[in-house]
Amino acid sequence: MRMVSLRKPPVELLRRFVAAQAGLDFNYPGVGATAATPPAGYVVDHTRIELGVGESVFRSAQAALGRWEQFQLGWVEAWPPETPLESGQVVAILGWAVGCWWLNSCRILYTLNESGPITRFGFAYGTLPGHVARGEERFLIEWDQDTDRVSYDILAFSRPNHFLTRLGYPLFRRNQKWFGRDSAASMFRAVHATAPMPEVRQTTG
Repeated sequence: MRMVSLRKPPVELLRRFVAAQAGLDFNYPGVGATAATPPAGYVVDHTRIELGVGESVFRSAQAALGRWEQFQLGWVEAWPPETPLESGQVVAILGWAVGCWWLNSCRILYTLNESGPITRFGFAYGTLPGHVARGEERFLIEWDQDTDRVSYDILAFSRPNHFLTRLGYPLFRRNQKWFGRDSAASMFRAVHATAPMPEVRQTTG
């Protein structure tokens, strides 16, 4: 099931959508590849921003990620926002584009909570059949113990999974890039309410 609507989907529809998608398998090969090497035939996007220094910044960013604040962008939302960061959890992603709300579905594949020279916290999810794309995305907070710097990092590989995203591929790609920049800005603002925002670094491979 794919949902495109002129109106924002109501909660009951979102609930039914997530329940229906929860019983379905991923819609792409190479599940889990954000933890290794993304598969051939997909566009790979990497977005990164430095959030600050020290444990307090890391803990604040960790808490923000747990609240799905990287998706609270006005034109993109995660539902339900209280979804725990646990493998197997299914979440709906709502996106506003070309005058419509697009309803997508993803399942969390794995989580990261590692201590060491680089302390990491995050998760990755993969797309389900009710998504306009095929692929995977990993959201990560990293704290480098040597430099004390804390960063927010997104790694994604994707390709279209809907005739409209194939037809409007340049717009599809532009929105993906916007999401990376806006998500990075949202995470920075979750940690620093008024500080000047540093550069958001984006690469595509």
